[in-house]
Amino acid sequence: MGKLEGKVAVITGGSSGMALASAKRFVEEGAYVFITGRRQESLDEAVKLIGRNVTGVRGDASNLDDLDRLFNIVKREKGKIDILYASAGTGEAVHREVANALPSWEGKTVIDATNAFPVPEELDGLPSSAFVAKAFTGAKLVKGFNHLIAATLAADPIVEGGHRVVFLSSDDEDAIAPVADLAKQLGFAPVKLGKSDEGGALVHARGRTWGQLIFQDLFKKEQ
Repeated sequence: MGKLEGKVAVITGGSSGMALASAKRFVEEGAYVFITGRRQESLDEAVKLIGRNVTGVRGDASNLDDLDRLFNIVKREKGKIDILYASAGTGEAVHREVANALPSWEGKTVIDATNAFPVPEELDGLPSSAFVAKAFTGAKLVKGFNHLIAATLAADPIVEGGHRVVFLSSDDEDAIAPVADLAKQLGFAPVKLGKSDEGGALVHARGRTWGQLIFQDLFKKEQ
């Protein structure tokens, strides 16, 4: 039995890049996934690649009407969401719309793979993930898979005997472990940065200030 057996995952922007690779791995571990994409052709190709236990929903993750339609489909077909992997769609209105898809996010995991660049005042002075987390009351939020461009993350993470590093941060220590396991299964070397406003600040963009680890393509050699 896979580690995600019986789980339902929603992956925005899941028709390409790291989100697609994650969707494929989720299914291999037993989950049923819903992926989104703007282009029907790319979405169909992604569904074919994943092969089973997947529904593709065409739409723009920054469009509230498209999000509403997505979650109506998820509710009708599965009736629940266990994992939300947000790799597309930003903005307070978008987060609020997604959060309203469930009456409660208690015990759920939200992987925030987005990069939002509003000025700090628009985020109440918080790191972007902490601001996002306010919309998902009770959820375990992990920031990760966001510091490199999609094309780099979608490439083979094993290079010259090493594994490409992905950085993870969360205010919930228990939430990082399963996401780190997922990263390892995908071939990456997860590095835990601690809380979002501490080590996690190294992979956040705040206004015109970029975290020092953004775009740093690092590898960890196998021991």
